[in-house]
Amino acid sequence: QTYRIHRDGDRYGRAGRTDQQLSEPVVVGVHAARGHNFSKPTAMFIELIAGHGVAGDAHAGTRVKHRSRVAADPDQPNLRQVHLIAAELLDEVNQAGFGVAPGALGENVTTRGVDLINLPRGTLLHLGDDAVLEATGLRNPCSQIEKFRSGLLKTMIGRREDGTPLLRTGLMTIVRRGGMVQA
Repeated sequence: QTYRIHRDGDRYGRAGRTDQQLSEPVVVGVHAARGHNFSKPTAMFIELIAGHGVAGDAHAGTRVKHRSRVAADPDQPNLRQVHLIAAELLDEVNQAGFGVAPGALGENVTTRGVDLINLPRGTLLHLGDDAVLEATGLRNPCSQIEKFRSGLLKTMIGRREDGTPLLRTGLMTIVRRGGMVQA
């Protein structure tokens, strides 16, 4: 399965577009942080490096960078190079009063118009002109979400129709082909 996710400004312009007019997936924000901070500031663009992740981001590298995973085995491969979250999730939690901005949950890319949490592993996501990401799995909701906003963690875990947990905190990916990405 392959998705092409366009730059928001390229396809639609920012003025006058409504969500109902959105017919193709778009990148609505990009984020990076050098330190292991929970939230990531919004950037004008990010550079994705094949096999590495977001240039200058604390989670970039060929080996795992997430602290809990480093503690378990620092030599395991980094399958969490780039984190994506759907803007629709942010819309939902904001309507519930949580006040969560793009980048606040630590994602590198905020998208609109693609159902990230239901993409199977191995799905290819084309961002911008050149970059290609491969889905490796869902982000596990963690206690940092609850520390960020009390009560928010509970909204990040749902149930699928078959009763299995639905992890709503985004999609983890690796970079198959590098390139510049911007909203």
